[in-house]
Amino acid sequence: MKRLVATCLLLTWVGWSSVGAGAEQTWNGSISDARCGGDHGGEVDERECTLRCVGTGDAFVLVTDYGKKVWPIANQNFADLRVHAGHTVKMTGELKDGAIVVSKIVM
Repeated sequence: MKRLVATCLLLTWVGWSSVGAGAEQTWNGSISDARCGGDHGGEVDERECTLRCVGTGDAFVLVTDYGKKVWPIANQNFADLRVHAGHTVKMTGELKDGAIVVSKIVM
């Protein structure tokens, strides 16, 4: 019985340890820029502000709806980032070293 419990605990630990590293995940949030982090002041168009800030050297980020967490994006040259700047999206990718490597973006 102890062996069975130990095996189950080990398998659970192995499963959870792979969730954050390399496993494809999906996040819901808005594509913003690192400078504003999703807070564009309310009077400015979010898309326009994001593209302007990225144009001056800031990075694209994903701001999740839950808790307003700002996630760095590793592959800044992913074409759909610019297309969906300022939009609320469903982003799919892998989490590597604390940044999302985007594989798909859907509105």
